[in-house]
Amino acid sequence: MSKILRINCVGDYSRWVGHIDRHPLVSVIDYAEVSPIRHSLNNYSVYAIFLRDDASVELDYGCGRYDYNQGTLLCVAPGQVGGKEDNGERVSITGWALLFHPDLLRGTPLEKQIRNYSFFDYRVNEALHMTDREHDILVSLMRRMREELDNDRDAQQDAILVGYIGLVLNFCQRFYNRQFQTRRIENSDILVRFNQLLADYYEQRLQLTFGLPTVQYCADRLCLSPNYFGDVIKKTTGDTASNHIRRFVIQLAKDGLSAGESVAQVADRLGFEYSQHFSRMFRKQEGITPTEYGRRRRS
Repeated sequence: MSKILRINCVGDYSRWVGHIDRHPLVSVIDYAEVSPIRHSLNNYSVYAIFLRDDASVELDYGCGRYDYNQGTLLCVAPGQVGGKEDNGERVSITGWALLFHPDLLRGTPLEKQIRNYSFFDYRVNEALHMTDREHDILVSLMRRMREELDNDRDAQQDAILVGYIGLVLNFCQRFYNRQFQTRRIENSDILVRFNQLLADYYEQRLQLTFGLPTVQYCADRLCLSPNYFGDVIKKTTGDTASNHIRRFVIQLAKDGLSAGESVAQVADRLGFEYSQHFSRMFRKQEGITPTEYGRRRRS
């Protein structure tokens, strides 16, 4: 049975690595100051951002494994499990960790906005690989937060810390967007595999058992998290993965309607539970009903 360290508050992790916190809801750790440390497999109830500068260290996150390289950043959210089980070994690592409790965000705009940072739900093989300049920006923000934490607490400190965290997250989003652009060839390959997956789904008649293909199904088959998969498709095509699936299905529907199939036959063949759902989707996508489309094509 795995030994899991429960990170219910930032202090739980800080005590494990030997760091002394100055704030109950925020911890900024420079690993160079606490190394060597023991590994830990963590169950998080806090947000955490890990910037690792050391050579490759294999870690587990969820069901995946990841080899950290220099300048790699990984973000985890409450409810996730990750790290490496303690085997008694002490390892020297460098880099930074930022941990903050959801309570810090209560009543702030970031409390709702943080849900929009989809990279918190990326898998480890989708981590951010930063350039030297990007790395330096994040380290400078970590240092500024450390300086603020060294000040005596006052009425403004929490707002300042939340502001810094918001900056960190916005820079992470910018850097991920850059990574999507610089990895266009890989992203294009994902789109090709996505289209082939949809074709295979209908070729194998899986829709008759499972219904319409879903984003979750496609992401799982492509070994990607749904959030990362959706972001890649959006950056590559300008549209959402769910809309891409709908367009694929509508094209198959058009082929059937043009060949003389009835609306009910097309809906059943494509995996719709009710023909009304098919008609509603078709009209929303094409601006006319499937009956009208079939009539026009056959006239």
